[in-house]
Amino acid sequence: MTAPHKNNDIRHLDALTGGAFLAPTSGERATRVRAWLATEPASEQLQEVFRELSARDKGAARPLRERLDEIRRAKGQELVATEWAVKAQGLLALAKLNIADALAWQRDAAKAGAPLSKEPLLTLKGSLADRVRVIEDLQHRVQVQREAAVLLAQRIEVLSTKSWVAAQAVWEALRSDVAHWQSQATALLADANWASVDLKFPPLLEASRGQLLAVWEAFQSALTQAVAAAGEATAPLPPVPVWADELRQARGIPADASPKAQKPKVDPELRAQVSAAVRAVLAKLEAEIAEGHGKASAGAAAALRSALKDSGRLIDDRLENQAHAALAAAGELEGWQRWRADQLREELVGRAQALLTRPPGQAIGGRKMQEALRTLREQWKQTDQGGVPNHAMWKRFDEACNEAHKVVEAWLENLKLQAAETRAKRLALIEELRAWADANKTALDDDWRGFSRLLHEFGERWRDAGHTSEKTFAELQPLWLAAMQSAAAPLEALQQRSIQLRESMIEEAGLLGAAPLLRVDAVKALQQRWQAQAQAVPVDRRLEQKLWDAFRQPIDQAFERKTVERHKADAAVGEHDRRVIDAAQALEVANQSGDAQRIRAAMGALDAALRGQAQAQNLARAAAIAEQQRPAMTGPGEGASGDAALAPSPEPAPEPQVELTTDSVSAQGAVAADDAPAPQLADAAPVAPTAAPKPPPKPVLAVRGDDRPGMRKSEPAASARGGKFGDRRDAGRPAFGAARGDAGGERRLGGREDRATRFDEPPAPRLGDAAFRAQRDALERAQLALRKLAAQAHGEALGQLLSAWEKRDPMRVPSAQDIGPRVAPATRAAWLQAVAAAPGADPQVALLRLEMAAEAPTPAEHIAARRMLQLQLLTRRNDPSPAQTWGQDVARVLASDFDPAHERRLRNVLKLLLKP
Repeated sequence: MTAPHKNNDIRHLDALTGGAFLAPTSGERATRVRAWLATEPASEQLQEVFRELSARDKGAARPLRERLDEIRRAKGQELVATEWAVKAQGLLALAKLNIADALAWQRDAAKAGAPLSKEPLLTLKGSLADRVRVIEDLQHRVQVQREAAVLLAQRIEVLSTKSWVAAQAVWEALRSDVAHWQSQATALLADANWASVDLKFPPLLEASRGQLLAVWEAFQSALTQAVAAAGEATAPLPPVPVWADELRQARGIPADASPKAQKPKVDPELRAQVSAAVRAVLAKLEAEIAEGHGKASAGAAAALRSALKDSGRLIDDRLENQAHAALAAAGELEGWQRWRADQLREELVGRAQALLTRPPGQAIGGRKMQEALRTLREQWKQTDQGGVPNHAMWKRFDEACNEAHKVVEAWLENLKLQAAETRAKRLALIEELRAWADANKTALDDDWRGFSRLLHEFGERWRDAGHTSEKTFAELQPLWLAAMQSAAAPLEALQQRSIQLRESMIEEAGLLGAAPLLRVDAVKALQQRWQAQAQAVPVDRRLEQKLWDAFRQPIDQAFERKTVERHKADAAVGEHDRRVIDAAQALEVANQSGDAQRIRAAMGALDAALRGQAQAQNLARAAAIAEQQRPAMTGPGEGASGDAALAPSPEPAPEPQVELTTDSVSAQGAVAADDAPAPQLADAAPVAPTAAPKPPPKPVLAVRGDDRPGMRKSEPAASARGGKFGDRRDAGRPAFGAARGDAGGERRLGGREDRATRFDEPPAPRLGDAAFRAQRDALERAQLALRKLAAQAHGEALGQLLSAWEKRDPMRVPSAQDIGPRVAPATRAAWLQAVAAAPGADPQVALLRLEMAAEAPTPAEHIAARRMLQLQLLTRRNDPSPAQTWGQDVARVLASDFDPAHERRLRNVLKLLLKP
């Protein structure tokens, strides 16, 4: 019941794929599979067709496997794209986006093989890049605002060195610039992406704002006092020294000439000591900042602040500025590392909490949970080493890890119970082995292979007894080895005796192999003894193979010597073999030329060389028979002396077997009539009576039994099946390929001439291996070359026919010989008239009939028309089928207008219809 269903499936799949299953060659199957793949079939159909076709033709199924792999890769990329799309959307949904996370998304997605050049990842990648660009632009604008604030402050400080009148003139412009700066700073703070800016930029903007507003307020206050002092003599002077001196001069008050108070001088040695101490602390802080150590840099910064507080008035301005710059860098590093460390801690806390919130289907076991918790705690330690600890996050992380560790504890308890069960099981197995060893001191019924099999089963049970700890295994393993050694002691003793016996047989094999004359009977007996010993006593496989190699080596060497000697005898090539080899080499040269006539001629010459020796033997045998018959048919008085005539005639030699054809029989009869002795005359002198000579043997016309040519009556007839199994069957046969109707006088196998020759000619001598292989390989290559040339000629003729249709040139139509034997002369004449005539009607029906005749696939857009035409043909029972009228249909197509689509369909059809 399974075979019809299987055949129905194959027919269904063959119809689905356009004949890919029942195509005659692998190339055609592959072509039809590719044509079917061009129609974009469903994945389920691809799986079904590949499952059936891969078992029949792996080469034709290769395009299907490639298409399935492509679909599988596309599905995998879709899953990866969906996963990374969700991650990108999560990043875009964050109010505070970290630039490093956005860049890491793109890098990790590329490593994972996500299709970043396809949607939706292409759009998401662009959105992330735009947002990163916006954030970087905000950071750049913060730096620009900081520089602008510094420039405004410098402008204000420069005005304090000039006249207050000049400062009053530019006050309005300064006020508008300061207001514009404040509006830009406010716009930066109001931006939606301001929360994603690096943490070091908001303090910079706030510091610049505070510094600029302080300078601007002081400038406005001093300018207001200067204006009031200029209008009223009793008003207080502004705090700007230049403006105050200018107002004093306007009031007529002389400038204050009192000298400024100088700072007290400091001892140079004390200054040098303090500077050295500050430089040492400063160098340590700069080293820690360069290495990026957060904790160490914080301690070094505190030490530097303490040193500046104690000795800041004793150092120079350059060292003080350098120290303040290092303190600012240390503050930035500390803030950055604290933020990064907190971010890493947040991630570790999330991963620890996620271990408890996994779905039931994705829960992990105890060992993996233990490894995951160990990894998380190691990462937390590394994070604490690079930054300031965060006790609140540590508490959350530790609680999540302790909760997850309950799974590990349950797994460890279960593991202890399993270890105890495994230990008890192994101890029971050891006791069972000891009991079996006590009860089986020898093999039952001398079945030592069964004995060894039972020991092996005990070993398998020990290996499959379950996992245990190393301490328990070290405790139980010696007990098991001792019990196994006690149980295997009888078998090991027998194996030692068997090994000694096999070593003695190896020595005996060496003596037989070294003997000058190889005794095959002794070798067979020795091999039988070895096989009996090997079947009775099992030995370790590797040792047994080693002993067997040592046993067979001298015998193999002896047989190799015998084979070499036989090959040396066969290496002497006779005259017939040389002729066959020369003819085979000439055929190889003809194969390389690519000329079909030359190849056929060389094949005929090779066939003649194969049969030439038998013909030469026929001539030699005929000459020998004539020489033997000539003395017997000579008269008593002709060509002989009297003494010779009185002597008794010798017994004729046995007649050799010759060909008994009608011509040879008639010729022999004629010779016997001409050479018969003439009658004696009446007056001839009487002679002594002598023994009458025996009449010449008559040609044998028919005998009972095996009277085939070349057979002796004293020998049994050869078997009709061709001799013993393994004999060469090349003697007396035509050469391979000689019965294929090629040029050069080949005869058809099974024809009247071949049957006559088979019985008339004696068998040709056996060819040597070199000559046999040479003529066989040469003929195979010749037939392959002829098939290739025929296919090439078929393709060229088809191209010429289609070119004649396109050019409307009857002269381009190939000849009947080029087209092939499948096209009759009348059909070719119709094609010539169709090409020469003016374009006619639509050829759709003719093309459909041609595709039905050739059983070729029809394009998808014409399948409905083909089905309709098939239904119409079913109603016309007496009309000829498309396979009978395809020549007229081709003429109708050639009579229509040339169309590339029609040309392609006609080419596909004629490839099959004109195939030789």
